[in-house]
Amino acid sequence: MARVPLPSVPTRLAEIEVLDASRRGALEAVLVPQPAEGTELEPVAGVRPSAKAGEVKLVPGDAPVRWLVGIGEGRAANYRAAGAALARAVDSYLEHDPVGAVQVALSEDVTTESAAELAMGVLLGGYRYKVTGEEPKPRLKTLRLIPRADVPAFAEAVDRAKELAAAAALARDLANTPSNVKDPAWLAGTAERLTSGLSGLTATIRDERWLADQGFGGVLAVGGGSASPPRLIELDYRPRGATRHLLYVGKGITFDTGGLSIKPAEGMHLMRTDMAGGAAVIAAVRAIAALGLKVRVTALVPAAENHVSGSAYRPGDIVRHYGGKTTEVGNTDAEGRMVLADALVYGIKRFKPDAVVDVATLTGAMKVALGLRTGGLFASDDDLAARVVAAGEAAGEAWWRMPLLEAHEEAVKGDLGDVKQAPGGPGGITAALFLREFTAGMPWAHLDIAGPARADRTYADVVPGGTGFAARTLVELAAAYA
Repeated sequence: MARVPLPSVPTRLAEIEVLDASRRGALEAVLVPQPAEGTELEPVAGVRPSAKAGEVKLVPGDAPVRWLVGIGEGRAANYRAAGAALARAVDSYLEHDPVGAVQVALSEDVTTESAAELAMGVLLGGYRYKVTGEEPKPRLKTLRLIPRADVPAFAEAVDRAKELAAAAALARDLANTPSNVKDPAWLAGTAERLTSGLSGLTATIRDERWLADQGFGGVLAVGGGSASPPRLIELDYRPRGATRHLLYVGKGITFDTGGLSIKPAEGMHLMRTDMAGGAAVIAAVRAIAALGLKVRVTALVPAAENHVSGSAYRPGDIVRHYGGKTTEVGNTDAEGRMVLADALVYGIKRFKPDAVVDVATLTGAMKVALGLRTGGLFASDDDLAARVVAAGEAAGEAWWRMPLLEAHEEAVKGDLGDVKQAPGGPGGITAALFLREFTAGMPWAHLDIAGPARADRTYADVVPGGTGFAARTLVELAAAYA
């Protein structure tokens, strides 16, 4: 079979430079804040600016100023939206008039944090992923930011934002890669390649024979119907001087047909992104190591393909997980919790972390409950839950804490096995309660990203396809523990 001409992974993002003075010959963008009440914005070259965050006006003619970019009230989200809109406006402009760089002079009101958010918006708003044999369209290559003072502080803030953006973009790359390329072995090999050479970070890939020897019954059951065998991706970041240890576990289902409980054809093509939780975990650990954060982080991604064949697992099966607990299978399309259960027990027993966070596109119920822009947060520990929410706020990702309702605990208990995989009831809650059975009483958080992990249209710094949601939150969470 001919090789698919994939884009590079990771995607090459624009360069962001922080300089002490403007450079001659570069086109300029001007940030337009909300004017004081009772005042109007003055036209620029006959164009009346808009202060609405993320609205860009093109200035015609030969003057250096070419774009007027609204930043609204100047909140973090406003700067991200402005940066994203600027990147897309420049890319559109480049299709008929190539330029080398764009620069933005920052007023005294722009803080280092605001500059970092602007950079984040530019990097992620200009993200593209397309599998094509044609020459790629021109893109913004370099954005120059010119602050009024303290260039090193601005550069430091922007450099950190670049690592966070790179994490989100990498998670997007992994989620967007088509599944005729992205089988478990590809995902494992790519994770190993991407994490090599980073100080303190090691990668170990476990194959199907190792999984069988160790008793990873959930992973083997889910992956049993595919010609592409499962893998366990194990990343361990161990910086010197770290006193806290986090375990991240990400669902890595590289394609999900639903198995014998097969999904409807409509929408099944989107299941290439069903490993978005695993992608977020891989990308986050890479960024944590690149930033040199002083916290140990172990990441586990159980990777499998949920297919239909004579060797696929069945509704009614009893599956024995790593550690011995058994599950009654009710629906083979509830496969994510099956692979996460194995990895949670293994990670807790082997690595003995201080806290555990799992990330998964787990339930359609969370899309119904919270829509497509907010992640569901379940937690057994109030402090960990608060840390996740705060990390999300710092990252620009919204989380809403959901209840682990005692009224549904008995529903998860099994009749023929220890637990029921798909007991009915409120799907997001019972899935979280199922996973809690495998956490050994550890401080644990479950992040259900079924809604915000993918997008079908452009908004803010998001473009259609995988969004990279949760990667930045995981980095900020680690930073809080460091």
